[in-house]
Amino acid sequence: MLAIGDSVPDITLRSHQNQEVSLASFQGDKWVVLHTFPLAFTGG
Repeated sequence: MLAIGDSVPDITLRSHQNQEVSLASFQGDKWVVLHTFPLAFTGG
């Protein structure tokens, strides 16, 4: 679990356009918001 102020490990996810997006590609930008839907497509 991350705490406030911790660095986030570099991860790569697929966008809604099915393109790979890495957090490292945003290096140098001031803010990045990562929003996920963990229950999406699970039927729950």
